[in-house]
Amino acid sequence: MTPRADIDIRTVTEDGLREWSRALSTGFLRSPEVTDRELAARRDGFLPGRTLGAYDGERCVATFRSFPQDLSVGAGTTVPADAISNVTVSPTHRRRGILTRMMAQDLAAAKERGDVVATLIAAEYPIYGRYGFGPATSTSVWTIDVPRTGLDPRWAGPADGGRIDLVDAEDVRKLGPDLHARLARQQPGAVSRDERWWQVNTGLVRFGESWDEPFYAVYRSADGEVEGLVSYEADDKWEAKQPHDTADVNWLITATPAAERALWQYLCSIDWITKVKTGWRAPDDLLPFFLPDPRAAKLVTHADWLWVRILDVVRALEARPYDGAGVAGGIRGLVLEVVDADGFTGGRYRLEVSEQGVGCCTPGVRDAAELTLDVRELAALWLGDESAVRLAALGRVREERAGAARAADALLRTSRRPWCPDIF
Repeated sequence: MTPRADIDIRTVTEDGLREWSRALSTGFLRSPEVTDRELAARRDGFLPGRTLGAYDGERCVATFRSFPQDLSVGAGTTVPADAISNVTVSPTHRRRGILTRMMAQDLAAAKERGDVVATLIAAEYPIYGRYGFGPATSTSVWTIDVPRTGLDPRWAGPADGGRIDLVDAEDVRKLGPDLHARLARQQPGAVSRDERWWQVNTGLVRFGESWDEPFYAVYRSADGEVEGLVSYEADDKWEAKQPHDTADVNWLITATPAAERALWQYLCSIDWITKVKTGWRAPDDLLPFFLPDPRAAKLVTHADWLWVRILDVVRALEARPYDGAGVAGGIRGLVLEVVDADGFTGGRYRLEVSEQGVGCCTPGVRDAAELTLDVRELAALWLGDESAVRLAALGRVREERAGAARAADALLRTSRRPWCPDIF
């Protein structure tokens, strides 16, 4: 459909947040009523210039918001990202080019700021590929049948000298940021959590009128260092005078496998708990194999998660480490032809990797291309989760030299899969 010229895309001010919030709720099929508490929470996190609205007359009919974010590429390195959220178009105004206009405006501003990538969590798969985004990480959810795990129901705490304690929200706000920073440094795909994230996720900042306080547990190693935190809730279900409660994990972050093992065992040891819902976990999570019977963890969801739009190919390819089989096997480089219909990143690039796994990317080279791909496919490959061989088989990348896709996998694939623990 031809874009409507009479739809005005403009930057939202604080005074316009109530109308914008009403449109946001409408787009997500929630009650359009905007309470004073919700409005106060939105004003508390408002960033001037980063919130867009589409207006038909004075009525907001579409919403779009972005905010600064750091995205981990592993080995302690992050890149600046334009994190996109709160994207809606009211059902009366779909298919009119409104999102295309808002996305173009935001990505152009991100490119101008020097952001290396844009990121988002896609509610629907087909939408964002046309803007150059590709699924860069995936996520999995398990349900644990506790009686089948084979774990000792008499478990009384970690055998490694560590300990688990229940803590309060105030403790989480103190302990969580440093722990998350440790996780993010070693986990490609992890995104930054600012102070506001901890306030919202511990109930200090509330969008709704009510807040059900979850339980929080911390794992400390034998030397007292905080290495794991979990937030979880529990229901109250009984059948024939027998408890059948479920522990529902909101989030669980750890800096070591020992902490991860201990927290899952703790959750499976709580009296009355017969089922544990894991929440969003890494696609290659260790969890099932912490259990004597891994089949007790049933995979209930596996889906795409963090989507990435590369805005600067050179900085993106030079930021990440290269520790794959290609470096060890002597593969040192690849020439990529990147296609970008929006004009942000298109061109021919030569990626060269040193013996130490450091990448150097040169734009505008005249060498013959070895692999041709759209920027959305480059995004899917960038953090190491996707396979160029798979994409070639699907017709989504084209080998200009036989074996180029295999060489790309040898350079780009990672030993552990990237994962984003957060939704935003």
